[in-house]
Amino acid sequence: MSRRWCLLVLGFALAGCSGGSVDDLHSYVEEVKASRKGRVPPLPEFIPVENFTYAAIKMGDPFVSWQAKAARLAKVEQHSKQGSGFQPDLGRRREALEGFPLDTLRMVGTLQRKDESAVLVKSPDGLISRVTVGNYIGHNHGRVVAINPDKVDLIEIVPDGLGGWQKRPASLVITE
Repeated sequence: MSRRWCLLVLGFALAGCSGGSVDDLHSYVEEVKASRKGRVPPLPEFIPVENFTYAAIKMGDPFVSWQAKAARLAKVEQHSKQGSGFQPDLGRRREALEGFPLDTLRMVGTLQRKDESAVLVKSPDGLISRVTVGNYIGHNHGRVVAINPDKVDLIEIVPDGLGGWQKRPASLVITE
């Protein structure tokens, strides 16, 4: 019985939806379509940008004032006129311990033979070398000038940043 009622209600619902005219709806849709003509504006014209190569070598440091630049230039010119008076001997044959930075070399002992003192220096590759006064060690043309029981004194010749050279003291201390 309840099935019959459901079928009957469903039939009336379908019958109510099937009737009627939708012509007015179709005419409204056609009217809206005709009144609005969609038009997309054209894309803007692409203008190619000229290439620019930034060459910082030709330009100065942007973080240094012009007064500092002028003072440095004057110092360079004065330095080039006078000269530093010394420079490392770049033509001499380099010694074995000059292939290592000074901070990687370790003084491991000293030797005393009559009037001559020597130092034992261990390089990063594990070799121990005998160094006397006058030998060169380290990258910066470091020449041994004095040997003490607990340290070695050196004079290094380093670039001064103005095209010349300057002497700088350094030392190598014994490690336990």
